[in-house]
Amino acid sequence: MNIPAHTLPDTGANPVVPLTLEGSSVLHQMMRVNWSGLGAAADHAAAEAAGWLNSNPNSAVYALLGHKADLLFVHFREDFTALLEAQAGLRRLELSAALEPTASYVSVVELGLYESTRKTYDELSAKGLTPASEGWDEAIAATLERQRKAMSGRLYPEIPSSRYICFYPMDRLRGETRNWYSVPFADRQRMMHEHGLVGRKYGGIVKQVISGSIGFDDWEWGVDLFADDPLAFKRLIYEMRFDEVSAVYALFGSFYVGLRLAPDGLAAFFRGETQNALIQSPTATANPRR
Repeated sequence: MNIPAHTLPDTGANPVVPLTLEGSSVLHQMMRVNWSGLGAAADHAAAEAAGWLNSNPNSAVYALLGHKADLLFVHFREDFTALLEAQAGLRRLELSAALEPTASYVSVVELGLYESTRKTYDELSAKGLTPASEGWDEAIAATLERQRKAMSGRLYPEIPSSRYICFYPMDRLRGETRNWYSVPFADRQRMMHEHGLVGRKYGGIVKQVISGSIGFDDWEWGVDLFADDPLAFKRLIYEMRFDEVSAVYALFGSFYVGLRLAPDGLAAFFRGETQNALIQSPTATANPRR
């Protein structure tokens, strides 16, 4: 069977798989509250949980909107061992007796280096190096190390203090007629560049953390968006739907949207005093086109 040229994989010194950098390990835990199970111990359980959150600044809790769960716990840690410790720490809290897990997501902060991959491959090929040779592998390792140092802040981010979060998992399409993984690298690079231009328009308005989950969870990537105005999520995602990589090759899972709770506001949240439970509303607004 003849395969159309545009579906043939890249070979030789042409990249197939983009280079990536990995950073923080990430765990999302979606929980439903057993409100009757809290009972008279609610204030004590909330105080203990607040102490734990205050001593673990790279964990945060959000009150979710909708039926999927009541709370979302987000943990950024240096590795999977630390994630396991965070998971166990939450489980040991008195509050955990009143929490029922509804979903979770495991991933690792990932930066895809489409631009750097093409440039690096071209430079090494011009030097006469071939893929998988000793010199080639050493040069790739050196390139990744330089990039890792330059991007350490993005690889190991703190959880932003933004009031709102939007989390969703996603895949790239692998259908019979359209398959992202059979598209030539140059075309994927172009589409990802155009996709990134949309995201850059919202810089300073939406903080975006992309984490890779291939081999770790049911989808290929997890996306965390943080903002002080929830309408920024709608505008950004809607605009991105029109670029080629999203319009043709993107598949999306369930969306979770919530408001960040102050650790010391958990008791108020359990009492139904939501305004007293949330972090203070910032003065910043997100309205890039008005």
